[in-house]
Amino acid sequence: MGRAIRTADDAHRLEAEHAERTCASCGRRMPESAGPDTKWCSDACRRHKVDDTDRRLEQTIDDLLDARAATSSICPSDAARAIGGDDWRDLMEPARRAARRMTARGEVEITQGGSVIDPSTAKGPIRIRRPR
Repeated sequence: MGRAIRTADDAHRLEAEHAERTCASCGRRMPESAGPDTKWCSDACRRHKVDDTDRRLEQTIDDLLDARAATSSICPSDAARAIGGDDWRDLMEPARRAARRMTARGEVEITQGGSVIDPSTAKGPIRIRRPR
């Protein structure tokens, strides 16, 4: 018997099956034990989902990056301050979640010390920039 020829459709299907899945709420990598149709990494993320504030933070990150040079980056606090006013500190974790979701979609990169890092395991101060 001859060897099966792999078509472009087969390649796309395999790529989709093995693509890294991320939580729809927090943007972190899904655990290995998660089923193929699972959207959220935890009950907390399932309850929270994505709300209007999360969407506003994503849009604000996008707008702030558009307003800067292509080689510039922003801090999540820039987005939190832009929409949070005096209560911006409460929006820091939501801003980091927004950045992780945007990273999962390929819209931005998260860096520390100028190097791109895995947003699922990032600890400490981060920067957000356009992919290079």
